[in-house]
Amino acid sequence: MPNFTDITGLTGVASAGAAGLLLIPGIERLSRLRLVLLLGMVFVLLLIQFGELPMAAYLRGVTGDLSITTLALIGCALSRSGIPHNCNDSNYCLALLKLVVLVALPLYPLSLGLTAFDPYRLGFGDPLLISVLLLLAFAAWILKHHLIASCISLAILAWASGWYESGNLWDYLLDPWVSIYGLSVLALHGMKSVLQFVKSYQMR
Repeated sequence: MPNFTDITGLTGVASAGAAGLLLIPGIERLSRLRLVLLLGMVFVLLLIQFGELPMAAYLRGVTGDLSITTLALIGCALSRSGIPHNCNDSNYCLALLKLVVLVALPLYPLSLGLTAFDPYRLGFGDPLLISVLLLLAFAAWILKHHLIASCISLAILAWASGWYESGNLWDYLLDPWVSIYGLSVLALHGMKSVLQFVKSYQMR
C-alpha cells in the first residue's frame, strides 16, 4: 500500500499533467464546464494503473517530488480554470516567480560546485535560513503577497513534518521545473514589455 509521501507525490504529478493542458494554445476557448471535465479526466487517467504502476509514477521518476511552490502554482492554475478566486491574480503569481528566479539563479550554480560555498547545505536545518524565510514570509503577508507567504510557510511546515523523502528544506521550496518555468515566464514578459515600448515609441 502506498505511503503518504507516495500518495501526495503521485497526486502532485497528476495535477501537473492536468495543468499542463492549460498551456495548449486555444484551450481557453472551451467552455468552463468542458475544460474542468477535460482536466479532471487527464488527472484520473494519470492515476490509473498502467503496467505495474500508474502513469504518474513513471513521470514522478523523472520529475521527482514537486516543491510546495510548484504545487501552489498548479493549484492556482487549476482553480483559475474552474472557480475564479482573487488569490489567483496573475500579479501574485508573477511576484512569486520573480522570487523563485531570484533565489534559483544563484542557488543551483553554487550548489553544483561553482564556488566553495554550498547554499544547499543550509537546507538541512540551518537556523539562519529558517529565520530569514520566516521573516520573508511575514513581510510578504504584511505586503499582502499572501501567495508568497503561504508557499514559504507551508514549505517549512512540510519540511518540519518530514513530508517528503528529502530532508532538505530547499527541495520543499524549489525544484528545477518551477525555476525553468519562472525563467521562461519572465523572459516572455520581458519580451512583451520591450515590444510594447518599441510600438509606443514608433507611434510618437
